[in-house]
Amino acid sequence: MLLHAATIALSAFLLFLVQPIVARQILPWFGGSAAVWTTCMVFFQIALLAGYFYSDLVIRRLAPRGQAIVHTVLLLASLAFLPITVSEGMKPTEATEPVGRILLLLAATIGLPYLMLATTGPLVQAWFTRQYRSARVYRLYALSNFASMIALIGYPPLIEPNASGRMQSLGWSAGYAAFALLAIAAAWSGVRRTVAAGEAAIADAHAEGIAAPPPADPAGPRGAEAMRAAHDAAGAPIGVARDPAAPPSAIEQGLWLLLAALGSVLLLAVTTHITQNVASIPFLWVLPLSIYLVTFILCFDGTGWYWRPQYMTLAAIATVAMLGGLSFRPEGMGVERAILHIEQAVPVYAFGLFVLCMFVHGELVARKPAPAHLTRFYLMVSLGGAVGGLLVGIGAPLAFDYYWELPLALTVVALLVALLARGGLRAAGIAATIACALLFVDYLDWIRGGVLELSRNFYGTLRVTGAADGDTSKGSSRRLLHGVILHGEQYMAPGERATATTYYGPTSGVGRTIEAVRGGPMRVGVIGLGVGTLATYGREGDVYRLYELNPVVLDVANRRFTYLKDSRARIEPALGDARLVLEGEAPQRFDVLAVDAFSSDSIPVHLLTREALAVYARHLSDRGAVVFHITNRYLDLAGVVRQLADEAGMQAVRFEDEPPASAVQYRSDWIALTRDAGLADRLRAAGGEAVPPSRGARAPWTDDHHNLFEVLK
Repeated sequence: MLLHAATIALSAFLLFLVQPIVARQILPWFGGSAAVWTTCMVFFQIALLAGYFYSDLVIRRLAPRGQAIVHTVLLLASLAFLPITVSEGMKPTEATEPVGRILLLLAATIGLPYLMLATTGPLVQAWFTRQYRSARVYRLYALSNFASMIALIGYPPLIEPNASGRMQSLGWSAGYAAFALLAIAAAWSGVRRTVAAGEAAIADAHAEGIAAPPPADPAGPRGAEAMRAAHDAAGAPIGVARDPAAPPSAIEQGLWLLLAALGSVLLLAVTTHITQNVASIPFLWVLPLSIYLVTFILCFDGTGWYWRPQYMTLAAIATVAMLGGLSFRPEGMGVERAILHIEQAVPVYAFGLFVLCMFVHGELVARKPAPAHLTRFYLMVSLGGAVGGLLVGIGAPLAFDYYWELPLALTVVALLVALLARGGLRAAGIAATIACALLFVDYLDWIRGGVLELSRNFYGTLRVTGAADGDTSKGSSRRLLHGVILHGEQYMAPGERATATTYYGPTSGVGRTIEAVRGGPMRVGVIGLGVGTLATYGREGDVYRLYELNPVVLDVANRRFTYLKDSRARIEPALGDARLVLEGEAPQRFDVLAVDAFSSDSIPVHLLTREALAVYARHLSDRGAVVFHITNRYLDLAGVVRQLADEAGMQAVRFEDEPPASAVQYRSDWIALTRDAGLADRLRAAGGEAVPPSRGARAPWTDDHHNLFEVLK
């Protein structure tokens, strides 16, 4: 049993550990977007499904010796993928079709090793039941989820800060080699025990002078009897009368798939909501995934953690509360503001996710079959997870113009409570379904009614709010938002259109730097377009080269705002990840290069590293400066930029702008880096201050090693 448990635990640990390791390597190639993580999760769920399908196939079609031979060959072949490093030759050269590129890149890098890890849970559990005839086999599934959670919560605070990307890849590869040896041993251990059991039965039969029957399948009737006893002890689902030893019907398998898919959809939809529409805090995505795994652990542990009537009641309440958190708003609140503050929203959606995942996973486990059918059960569970991931990660951005999957999933869960419950619980489910449907319609009308334009793609949702077309009255304005992050605002009256608003006013760091450098025609580079506000600083003879990852942002800036078309400078858009585009360009000789790209609430890490600054420096003129926008609610990035400046021999000047409350500008924080001592003096004379040396940071950030935990406010 120790061999099987160790194999499953190590495989599950590696299965989740490889996800941040590999995603971290490719994140900079696709703009640092949070959608990269979602797409990676889709790949992992599809690979998990393929692994479970393989397990179901070999268990049903091959004898124990054949299973061991095939699995051993594939495990040895997978070692050829080690160490797991993403080839530089696979960098994208353009911003088109990021989802397909990510999926192909992951398949080429970790495809077979990940597939072999994905097979381990159901396959080793099947071998376990063959040897030990135990109905407690499903507790091994709880063990696998526990190991997965350890990898998940341990990576950000323990592994990432203390190991470079290369060290992480090599360490994981060594762990995978150890796993391959354990898995091979587990496979052949089952073969030896099966053969030994057969020989013992034949010897006993000969001693008694009778014909020996073939050895009984330990995952057959005896396993089914034990499974039935465990099922009866736990309490069968209300209204469900079935024999757990009987082959599962198509309807039952469909219900397995639906329940698993709902859990996956809820995980991804809640993660998207709290990281995009509530607060864009780094690491907040870990919380929903940890909750999701905890519910798997509790439900599959088999010790009665799922109390059906109570969780059905709580699920009905939670769906209404979570949808109410979306649709309820105080009088006069605009759509550009979050409804619940972070200290209210995170507990509501975290506890709600726990309750709903306990419900769907508890119902799933209550319907688990006898061990003889466990591979089919895990196959449908994995298929449901993959379907849920595909719906949210790929289907929703194509089909929806906003994050409608969360209210839709909540309504479906309420309906499922009504369908599965009986008596008073059914009434509660019906009431919750009606309430959710009404709240969903109200939420949809509110979001659509308050915006001029909604759009969604791989990089997220964009909302244009404010003045309608043709409204040029004094004080009328438009805004562009990505989630809860404001990407720009423009006043629409003819005399106000050229006003630099939000974080880009004349007293901001970027505004003062442009004026301090100006001595004639300028070349200005801007990483992160927004609505094009900085183009208002353009003068005759200037060139403004604007780098933008999301093509929809460029389209919206041209159609809904006028900064670009009103600018007196020549505007040169450049689509794609700015760093990759700059790496491929000849020196641009920028007088000012503004690094203003934001993913969630901060500059993507790959734009704040030693290698990134080297790229920027190659494109600066002799009198030039690179200006970092570091305004952030959760991270203190000043020390990171100061370290980069010190290592590159540049001077750092910081501008913390605090406009009056009546101004159309917001508080902003910028740091300008330059090698020109005269420019540095002019920047300090214009109100800039020296950046104090960094405290506590270990070394300048690099592409291979950086640590967000050390800069948390």
